[in-house]
Amino acid sequence: MIPSFTLAFVAGLLSFLSPCVLPLIPSYVGFLTGLSLEEVEAQRGTALAHALWFVAGFSLIFIALGATASALGVLLLRSQVWIGRIGGVVVVLFGLYLLGILRPAFLMRERRLELAHKPLGYLGSALVGVTFGAAWTPCIGPILGAILTLAAAQASVAHGTALLGIYALGLAIPFVITALALDRFLAWFQRFRPYIVWVDRIAGALLVLLGILLVTDRFTLLAGWLQGLTPEFLKSRL
Repeated sequence: MIPSFTLAFVAGLLSFLSPCVLPLIPSYVGFLTGLSLEEVEAQRGTALAHALWFVAGFSLIFIALGATASALGVLLLRSQVWIGRIGGVVVVLFGLYLLGILRPAFLMRERRLELAHKPLGYLGSALVGVTFGAAWTPCIGPILGAILTLAAAQASVAHGTALLGIYALGLAIPFVITALALDRFLAWFQRFRPYIVWVDRIAGALLVLLGILLVTDRFTLLAGWLQGLTPEFLKSRL
């Protein structure tokens, strides 16, 4: 359980850092709050509230997708080995896409729902979050697809749903931190910008590795390695 949750959280962080999401984060904060940079810094409480509603919106979508994928996996329990293997092939293809080796046309087309005017209030921020979770591809599509594949291979709906909850957490935490410290984010981003291309490359390599482990039914090798990295005090609490 620990290894798959670790992978899901890292996947959420990589989604946040992806080259077509990270540069737009300040615009999202400004759009959600309706405030300028100076106003966001002066009204951190307002920025935090809008950020929390936004992440609640996309988390709802991701968790629903996780529940659906894992429910289908449970229904096909007798075929879970093959679900893992077929899903592993799909995850490898996602990895090759992020590495730039495969560029299928259907993934190259962005499916974004543009909102010219945000609905008023915090519920409006939640609606934008739902839109982000449901329609933003191909930025997070390959990584999210890999985690959904992993969820479908789980033995219980609860575990698969929790995987997507952890994924959403990995994407949500840095967004909330950014909303609270937008000026520091902008300064950090200028330093990070030259390395942003490596995010997709690292994510792609990890997905290829994960896909191979799923195809060969060797995911337990990765699980054992990650278990060894988990502190004893944390293991005793899980």
